[in-house]
Amino acid sequence: MMPIQITIRDIPGSQALEEHIRKKAEKLTQFYQQIQSCHVVIDLPQKHKHQGKLFSVHIDLGVPGKELVVDSKENEDVYIAVRDAFNALKRQIGDYAHRRRGDVKSHSKMTQEKRENLLIEIEDTIIH
Repeated sequence: MMPIQITIRDIPGSQALEEHIRKKAEKLTQFYQQIQSCHVVIDLPQKHKHQGKLFSVHIDLGVPGKELVVDSKENEDVYIAVRDAFNALKRQIGDYAHRRRGDVKSHSKMTQEKRENLLIEIEDTIIH
């Protein structure tokens, strides 16, 4: 099990919220099992006085050789902000895992012959 650190600032802590975050963090191992650490920070920045209160979620995820970061997913509902942050992190983990496995598509270089044939086709199209 990976170590999960949860920091909640400027709002009262809630056992339900912390449990929700832990479940979301533990599900990340379905996408990549070598997660080394997870630090989630939730706060209520004071800068949005005219927009209402927006909860901010920041996640740092330690994986071998890299740190994946989701910065400032905001919403008036803290659970939606957490959901959006973890969804963004899932995409990053997927990309990271594909690169680690070598699944990233490599675009083949166009051979000189293909390039010449393509130019001939373009010229024929323009001329006719």
